[in-house]
Amino acid sequence: MKTLHRFVLKSYLGPLVMTFFIAMFILLMQFLWKYIDDLVGKGLEWNVIVELLIYASAGLVPMALPLATLLASLMTLGNLGENNELLAMKSAGISLPRIMVPLIFVTIFISVGAFFFSNNILPYTNLKISTLLYSVKQQKPELIIKEGVFTNLIEGYSIKVADKDPKTSLLKRVLIYDHSTDVGNNSVTYADSGYMKPTSDQKFMVATLFSGYTYKEVAESKGSRKTTTGKLPAQKQKFEKQVIVFELRGFGLQRADESFFKDSYQVLNLSQLSATKDSLSAALDIQSQAFSTNISKNSLMRNPNWYIRNTPVEPTYKINIDSLYTALPKSQQQIAVQRALDYARSSKSYITSTKEEFFHKKKYIARHQIEWNRKFTLSFACFVFFFIGAPLGAIIRKGGLGMPVVISVLFFIVYYIITISGEKFARELMWDPAMGMWVSSFILLPLGIFLSYKATNDSAIMNADFYIEAAKKLISLKSKLKKKGQ
Repeated sequence: MKTLHRFVLKSYLGPLVMTFFIAMFILLMQFLWKYIDDLVGKGLEWNVIVELLIYASAGLVPMALPLATLLASLMTLGNLGENNELLAMKSAGISLPRIMVPLIFVTIFISVGAFFFSNNILPYTNLKISTLLYSVKQQKPELIIKEGVFTNLIEGYSIKVADKDPKTSLLKRVLIYDHSTDVGNNSVTYADSGYMKPTSDQKFMVATLFSGYTYKEVAESKGSRKTTTGKLPAQKQKFEKQVIVFELRGFGLQRADESFFKDSYQVLNLSQLSATKDSLSAALDIQSQAFSTNISKNSLMRNPNWYIRNTPVEPTYKINIDSLYTALPKSQQQIAVQRALDYARSSKSYITSTKEEFFHKKKYIARHQIEWNRKFTLSFACFVFFFIGAPLGAIIRKGGLGMPVVISVLFFIVYYIITISGEKFARELMWDPAMGMWVSSFILLPLGIFLSYKATNDSAIMNADFYIEAAKKLISLKSKLKKKGQ
């Protein structure tokens, strides 16, 4: 029996590792496609790109691991069935549950490991990738001088070149506007040709210009006599060679402070999520009580002494509002109506704004509850997908990457759509957060139980001949009933 279990285990681990890395690669390509606009043209070093991909890969494990479990179990049992090895085991008196025992233990180990990964490693990687992505998005794009276009990436300068030699990088007809003094275009440099190259540390840009002029308007001193036209005196300097050094600010990757992201629900573990959620709920309860008191004292009952009593007995009031109103003069009636309208509008505005504030705070609390439940749904999804893929592979008896991939992708798409929909309903407070996060697993769990039962009893539900025979029986039954009716 040990030899059999080693054989089954060996047949399962290979496809599991292979499908996991295939799923990771596909999801990583989707991640790069999503953030391609933020990465291209920034001049990022290779170690930054590698660091970003490592953190992104860790964040994609919750999606890749269930898919790999489903596909690997389907391929393994499908290969055993296609090669009649599963039939030989059953002929020897070994039931399907006993054959699957080592795979079940592996799945339990994967589920437990997935939980610890979600609770301990994933918050750290979420913090790192959030900080790194924010830093990359804030970085200026790589400085590229384009022909016929003003470049404003260098702070305080606007540069334009008419032509650029792609082989020698020689710039022709270079025009540089100096705005560094914040007084307008008081300095302009024109050169017939030149080169612009950054220093090795990427902190400065060195422009070497040839055969040109520098035009500069000179501000008059306080003691000098002002011109009647209001124009400033100008200087014109001719040069054969001139070197200008520009400071490159914001082109290097400036990493953001991680403390800005440490309060996000995505970077917290179970205990931190529970503590934060309790704190937020307690603060919301206090604010709700304060709102109730405030709306009663200041909006409904304007008399500040209405709630002060010398006796615990509830007082009774016999006031005829209509008689009080009609007893007032016409001018006082209008004032009373206007004041009542002002009070009503003020109370409505206060209630509406507070309602929106409470709604957003409840949504923020729900985000913490969603993230808390997500720590467990990953582990449970691996378990559920195994009990869908393994019996399904034993039923269809098809291995390889053909039919198993199609079936796995279909099941995963259904799971993903249900998960995203449930999470969206939970975020919008339409469903309870626990219900929204567990609905996909609870929908697929009965399917896994049903397929396991059918596979154990050698069901033919995935056999085309079974459905053809059932259709023939149904047609013959209808024809017999029709004859009896005649």
